[in-house]
Amino acid sequence: MEIVYVYTKKRSEFGRQCNFSDRPAELHVDILPDPSQMDNYIERNPCDNPTQCAQEMSEHEVNTERFQTETRGINHVEGGWPKDVNPQEMEQTIRYRKKVEKDENYVNTVLQLGSLMEHCIKQNNAIDIYQQYFEEEEVSESAEEQPSAKTINVFRDPNEIKRTATGLSWHPDGAKKLAVAYSSLEFQRATKDMSFDSYIWDIENPDKPEMTLKPVSPLVCLEYNPKDSHILIGGCYNGQIAYWDTRKGSQPVEMSTIEHSHRDPVYKVIWLQSKTGTDYFSASTDGNVLWWDIRKMSEPTERLILDPSKKGNLDNALGAISLEFETTMPTKFMVGTEQGQVVSCNRKAKTPAEKIVCTYSGHHGPIYALQRNPFFPKNFLTVADWTARIWSEEIKESSIMWTKYHMTYLTDGCWSPVRPAVFFTTRMDGTLDVWDLLFKQNDPTLSLKVCDESLYSLRLQDNGRFLACGSQLGTTTLLEISPGLCTLQRNEKALATAMFERETKREKILEARHREMRLKERSRSEQGKEEETKDVDTEESSEDLVARAEKEFFEVVEFELKKREREEEKSQSKADKEKEISEEKEAQD
Repeated sequence: MEIVYVYTKKRSEFGRQCNFSDRPAELHVDILPDPSQMDNYIERNPCDNPTQCAQEMSEHEVNTERFQTETRGINHVEGGWPKDVNPQEMEQTIRYRKKVEKDENYVNTVLQLGSLMEHCIKQNNAIDIYQQYFEEEEVSESAEEQPSAKTINVFRDPNEIKRTATGLSWHPDGAKKLAVAYSSLEFQRATKDMSFDSYIWDIENPDKPEMTLKPVSPLVCLEYNPKDSHILIGGCYNGQIAYWDTRKGSQPVEMSTIEHSHRDPVYKVIWLQSKTGTDYFSASTDGNVLWWDIRKMSEPTERLILDPSKKGNLDNALGAISLEFETTMPTKFMVGTEQGQVVSCNRKAKTPAEKIVCTYSGHHGPIYALQRNPFFPKNFLTVADWTARIWSEEIKESSIMWTKYHMTYLTDGCWSPVRPAVFFTTRMDGTLDVWDLLFKQNDPTLSLKVCDESLYSLRLQDNGRFLACGSQLGTTTLLEISPGLCTLQRNEKALATAMFERETKREKILEARHREMRLKERSRSEQGKEEETKDVDTEESSEDLVARAEKEFFEVVEFELKKREREEEKSQSKADKEKEISEEKEAQD
């Protein structure tokens, strides 16, 4: 189709008509150079040429539509039975199996497949297809690269009113899921519209949580059961404890009764090593440590009051804010308190007073993180105030190693599960610090600004490769650590052992030296007291002292009386003189 456009303007309004033609170039003017003008030339160096005309640019933003994915699962049940056979009836299934096993086609098929399966099994046993070659070379290469971490995913609180991500827990099987507990620990700022929900996230899908947990009160902490990945326990803000079975939905299966629960928020829950896999214990700032069994949530099975005087007085109890339990030492556990002390306890002691073994003091604020070294359980890490400290069980007076004092508060920390000399800490300014004690001890090996708000919680995956940290505004950031920080280095265990032993020995020597100095001071003070008593004995008797004091007192009194008499005589004579002078003046007048 031909398009025709008709112009309605006059020819004069279009302007002058352009007539183009082809012709060769013509020279109109040729100006020859003038040598005399060279004298007027002055070279400018540098030469500035301001330009005001710039290209106009416009800025546009385009936001693509978000594609939300949904994960669905299916449970396969036993099937393929004929209609006349009930799979639930054992006798019918056995009778049908025997019938099928006598069929010639079944026997021929099994014999045919048996030879192929035998060949595959022998081949699999002969060659290890998962064998890793040149492991030593890989370790040396990874050690040379710079330590780093990159963000894999970010999970944000779906609610409008943002809450703090107070607790994190990795799924025990494969670590493809992450459970996050959300709550606002600032009681005065909690609004009525604030959601109580916590979520389980699939680490590959940050758009939508895989499952929602609906407690009666916001969750402060959350833990997967290491023996049964479907079961979680959570400590609530109101002191109750709830447990979920993900197969049974979002509502808790059972909760502890308010009468027998904590009186303050439950800051930490830990599963115990038991045959049933149903035992756990909890800690709260009300000063109680309670042991529970999910099969009987109506009341705790055991209770411990953290009274340092060992009298069991709840008024004097220390508020618990962190817990530590090592499966290799099932009777021992440790509690970090609000007052900056670590309480070491023995669960199997006969009396409640004997359960509190000793305390470790050295921090100026609440101990937000407490964890034993996975390779050396005698050494444990504490994170509080402005420092992170490493302790030895043998020394109670002071820590054996500590970080520098930071400008901002430290909020959480943990050991690397694969490297004995590496640990992680989070700060209130949104920074994640990675410390490699074999590389350098005064400064972190890697400092990473994760977000602008305060980081509150931190949890490492069991393989040490992925790290999740939760912030004050409910943002959970998933980071991947560089291979050098999550791969065991050559001779690292031996070097870390030597380092911890050296620092422990140094602290023991210093402690012995301080003890000697204290004994010397005590002996000096006792000698000084003895000399004072000797001086008192050599002095005059008490009667002589009283007599001498009375004599001095009366002498002072007599002196004062004489002094007053003299002053009265002087004033009287002065008055008489003034009277005589006034009488003489009157007589003259």
